[in-house]
Amino acid sequence: GYGAFAGCESLSSVTIPDSVTNIGGEAFFRCGSLSSVAIPDSVTSIGDEAFFFCSSLSSVTIPDSVTSIGDRAFVGCKRLSSVTIGMAVEHVGINPFAACEALTQIVVSPDHPFLATIDHVLFHKLDKRLICYPGGLFGTSYVVPDGIQSIGDRAFSRCKSLSSVTI
Repeated sequence: GYGAFAGCESLSSVTIPDSVTNIGGEAFFRCGSLSSVAIPDSVTSIGDEAFFFCSSLSSVTIPDSVTSIGDRAFVGCKRLSSVTIGMAVEHVGINPFAACEALTQIVVSPDHPFLATIDHVLFHKLDKRLICYPGGLFGTSYVVPDGIQSIGDRAFSRCKSLSSVTI
């Protein structure tokens, strides 16, 4: 549920049982030692700020069962370098990976019906929205691809190397 383990600073790993279908908002809010989480295939949604500032989390695999990732779900996971997103994710809220300063790799299948990555940047195909420019990319400039119709909230949050964006 909401805030279930919020502020459990010593919690270092979590295995979520198959009976869980929803990871509530702020469920692991500021669990700074959390370095490992196994999200089972039973989970269909990840709530807003569910893993907010889990600064030790280094990689996440979102299974094919998940259809929704809430607003800022993984914000401030400063060691998060790799995310794999399953095929069923349709809804992605406000940049779930904002302020993830080590993030360089977002993996989405080329056959994904709703999401795409172009040069490591995450997009929503249907509304032609740029969702997330990973904060760990080292480029100093970025050109938004032709055809993109909107740039999501906080899409470029804490991109320290980026000095120019061409729209």
